[in-house]
Amino acid sequence: MRTPSMLRSPRAPGAALAAVLTVVTVCAGDAVARSYPFGPHTRSVNDLGNQFVPFHARLWDLLHGRADGGLLVNWQSGFGTSFLPDLGTYLTSPFALLVGVFPRDRIDLAVYVVTLVKTGVAAAAMTWLLTALRRGRGREWLAAVLGASYALCGWSVAEAVYNPMWLDGLIAFPLLCLAGEWARTARRPVLGTLLVTLAWVSNFYTAYMATLGAALVLVVRLLLEDGTSRERVRGLVRAVRTVLIGIGLAAPVLVPVFLGTRHAYPGWNREFAPAAWPDVAARLLPATYGFFSPAVFLGTGSLLLACVLAFHRAVPRAERWVWPGLVAAVTLSLQWGPTHLVWHAFATPNGSPFRQTFVLSGLVVIAAWTSVARAWPDRRALLGGGGVLVLIAAAAAPSELVTRWTYPLFAAGLVAAVGALALVRSRRFVVLAAVLLVGAQAGQAAATTAFADRQRLNRLDDYAPWGERQSAQAAAVAGADGWPRYRTDPGIEQSTANDPMLVGGQGGAYYSSHTPDVTTRTFLALGAGWTSRGRALQSLDNPVSDAVFSVGARVHVPRDPHQVWNRPDRRPVTVTRQDVPPLVTVRPSGSGASGWGRSPFRNQEKLLGASVYTLPSTALRSADGSDPADRNASTYAVKPGTYTLSANCPAGSQVFLWAPDLFGTARLGATGELNDIRGDMPARRAGILPLGTGAGRIAVTLRAERAGTVPHEAVGCLDPGRLASAVERLKDTGATRVTVAGSSVHAELPPGTEGVAVLAAPRIAGWSCDGRPADTYLGLVAVPVGGDRTSVDCAFRPPGLRAGTIAGAAALAALLAVTFAPAALARVRRRRARTQR
Repeated sequence: MRTPSMLRSPRAPGAALAAVLTVVTVCAGDAVARSYPFGPHTRSVNDLGNQFVPFHARLWDLLHGRADGGLLVNWQSGFGTSFLPDLGTYLTSPFALLVGVFPRDRIDLAVYVVTLVKTGVAAAAMTWLLTALRRGRGREWLAAVLGASYALCGWSVAEAVYNPMWLDGLIAFPLLCLAGEWARTARRPVLGTLLVTLAWVSNFYTAYMATLGAALVLVVRLLLEDGTSRERVRGLVRAVRTVLIGIGLAAPVLVPVFLGTRHAYPGWNREFAPAAWPDVAARLLPATYGFFSPAVFLGTGSLLLACVLAFHRAVPRAERWVWPGLVAAVTLSLQWGPTHLVWHAFATPNGSPFRQTFVLSGLVVIAAWTSVARAWPDRRALLGGGGVLVLIAAAAAPSELVTRWTYPLFAAGLVAAVGALALVRSRRFVVLAAVLLVGAQAGQAAATTAFADRQRLNRLDDYAPWGERQSAQAAAVAGADGWPRYRTDPGIEQSTANDPMLVGGQGGAYYSSHTPDVTTRTFLALGAGWTSRGRALQSLDNPVSDAVFSVGARVHVPRDPHQVWNRPDRRPVTVTRQDVPPLVTVRPSGSGASGWGRSPFRNQEKLLGASVYTLPSTALRSADGSDPADRNASTYAVKPGTYTLSANCPAGSQVFLWAPDLFGTARLGATGELNDIRGDMPARRAGILPLGTGAGRIAVTLRAERAGTVPHEAVGCLDPGRLASAVERLKDTGATRVTVAGSSVHAELPPGTEGVAVLAAPRIAGWSCDGRPADTYLGLVAVPVGGDRTSVDCAFRPPGLRAGTIAGAAALAALLAVTFAPAALARVRRRRARTQR
């Protein structure tokens, strides 16, 4: 068996060296910080623990045939949501498949290994690119060091490390530059196109930025290399063709992702603000951290070589000015509003506004390699480059991002880099020079990694890795699971915002960039809580909504001890069961046409089809006996302090509190359980809260820790008997059997059924029933039934899947035509010439 030519290339050892150096350095930094898996500190901060680890857990389930649903529908989250947009956003990197080889209860370790592999591959890809741009004979080891510095840039170790899909962009930039180089020289058209497809399928967001960066590199290469204008134009045309066909091949994933974004609940719109220039300079140095500044740290050695380029007389004049000019122009583009929008596909991101920084880091590394690929810099060049670097360090002095470790690490790295470049001109000291450069790069990067690990824990939300709590919760869910006869919700006391994907079940909790607008608004109407301004939905812990969505089992776990704000909780893990209707029920025709009202209690009744609540008048008194002022005709305005909310409930009622904008605690009577309320609209919204059983005059003690509001109709008194009767009626008229197979639902109905069949799933775009688009019943999937019909068949297809598939097929045809048409045309011409002779 022959070894592939690319693996037999002399570039392969250098690429492998860069990957190993990168992985070892990241592990060393994490070990110094005592971060998971090398210590007790979790690495699951922000969306890593809240989104990406649970999504990888669902991928594990898919790979092992244990997921409820498939590639098109996720039945585990949000009571049924489209999965292909989430797959294309978070999980389509080929490296994500590595999670399948790990045990499921080691999912955090699996994601960490995937992160290491991606970072190492990025280093190898950049090393390969550098030696492809210019061989640099005898300096391949330095290309490996520069490739590692690119993969270990501040953007990678400080930001992308907890957004693992961004690391696919770190890989994509050098790969797309390679594709552009092959297009320029008319080589490997198929492989170049497939690299574009791979980049855009893996993560379209960073691939877009990487494509812009690769286009800039190609333009510079076309301007600098010898050739006629016609040859340059042909090279550019080949590159454009490669990108268009490559993106077209990715269309089956890209189009559903794009439309998933269009159907998502609106996120947080943020105005762009440029970073202060001292902060920009500071982020070039080691051991700095800031969320709203570009992390361009690359190691002092790489920065020194990039600064040397303008003074290096052995490099052609054009290259000495064009590459530094490109770096300067891109740096300025990060700080200017219009170009900022171009980099981010004309939408300012909700989080870090400098997500394109990895492209700038790659350009700096290319400039650094350009300065040494032909010859080692002389003393004059080193003095000039060192002077520029010292000026940058001085410009960073006013920044608050500079720490006590920054300048000592910078000085040590500068001395090591200058010493190495002075020694390397003598063949006798090449090994010593390499040790100095590698040591300086690895030491600075490891220190910056450790510093970033600690800073993230201090500044961002964090989540515990899989442990005893998750194991007990998963075991309880598995023991109660009865899907699709009924749903099992893993509970309101969540460990992450995506607990159903992490520990199993078919709950309401769901957090994604693609959380559908209709799902959020339906949950809002029913009194659900949320975070992330409506994109992280919480479980609906309420017997009426459980009946509506066929939640027959609900797991209760103690409050998460990892979150320091939670009070100690020694309750055991328990499961409560409830008699519920099937997933498909039948309602009278026209009963769901009136829409939602203000009260979530009345909205629940409307969706249930029965009156089960008493909504008493309430009176709110502060601790001193005064009446709080009304915010408006329907809400009380509250300030920090203690209040008593009074109302009258019928005997045997279950009391519920609805205070979505209250942040504090609530207790029913003097002996009731103390309940936390985490409302702070619009970012956070508290869900309907069960308080216990009450009769007659009840008093709810509220403790407001922040200013907020309490609705006048804040108390709902549920009659369990009326709820049980309503459930029995829905069971009597509902489906006799429901079968769920992946993205389709088949329900058998009692003979003579008339009305509207309602599937207990949000009516998101893509549902069809009996061959036509599904109707909507108060936000749920519905289809009219009557006559001789005894069954209903509904299926889900993500919007854009058909169009994307057609576009992908057209792109494949174009690729085949481009690949084989020239040879076929040449054959026809030769045959015609022979015929004429």
